[in-house]
Amino acid sequence: MCALLLLAVIAGCTEPAGAPAPAPATAAPPSTPAVADEPPGALACGKIGEAVREGSLMQPGVITGVSASTATADAPVADAAARLQQAYEQAVKAQGAEEEPDLVAAVSGAAAEMVAVCSDSGLSSGG
Repeated sequence: MCALLLLAVIAGCTEPAGAPAPAPATAAPPSTPAVADEPPGALACGKIGEAVREGSLMQPGVITGVSASTATADAPVADAAARLQQAYEQAVKAQGAEEEPDLVAAVSGAAAEMVAVCSDSGLSSGG
């Protein structure tokens, strides 16, 4: 008798059978798929071409964006992007100093070099 009473109490503590369980949360699909870097280096070459055309090389985030897009690029493109990043960092550190104009010009030179490397690699810089 105690066993029946215990089963009745336990059964009374559960949720009613008709109540559905809440649906698990699912992640929403990304609004835009990731862009493939095909052929490798195409993203970086496209970004440097755009930055040169727009004259935005010294805008914050532009050179960093170019450098970040070289993860799958071949060595010549990645090396040119590294030189561009280094020139940019030196120009930013020299802001307001006498050597700033020369270092900004070095950024332009490094960007032109990267565009040439992209062209030599058969990658369009969109320009």
